[in-house]
Amino acid sequence: MKPILLLGTLVASCGLAFAKLPPPDDAAKAKAAETSAKAAWQAKVDGYQLCKAQDKVAARYAKGGAKPVAMKTAAPAAPTASAAQPAAPGATPVAFKPPPPCQDPGPFAYNPPEQKPLETAGAHSPSGTAASPPSVKAPSAEMAPAKK
Repeated sequence: MKPILLLGTLVASCGLAFAKLPPPDDAAKAKAAETSAKAAWQAKVDGYQLCKAQDKVAARYAKGGAKPVAMKTAAPAAPTASAAQPAAPGATPVAFKPPPPCQDPGPFAYNPPEQKPLETAGAHSPSGTAASPPSVKAPSAEMAPAKK
């Protein structure tokens, strides 16, 4: 009796595992898009913090404040052929190009792409970085000047 019950339970669970899930609704899609945007912004913040830490370490090393740490190894590494040979007298040195400065990603601001402003001025629009002036219509005082 137990093997038949166990077999029936396994068959039922396999059927549930292969069941097709309904497509996500609009709210779930919007939440997923916002989550991915937040994750991308957090990756930029992490990169910025790493860049600042690397700059700090490089500045400390350039001042001479960093002390080398001796590593314990079983045997010293054998010098390679290129390291054993001195540089040719007529060879030009390779120019060092400094890395670009660290760029702060700023605060997180997310505007869903499908959201449109409710009116021309966009007063009820979601907050975010402005890409255009707040209004394109002339004020009513300019359209109909006051009579004197």
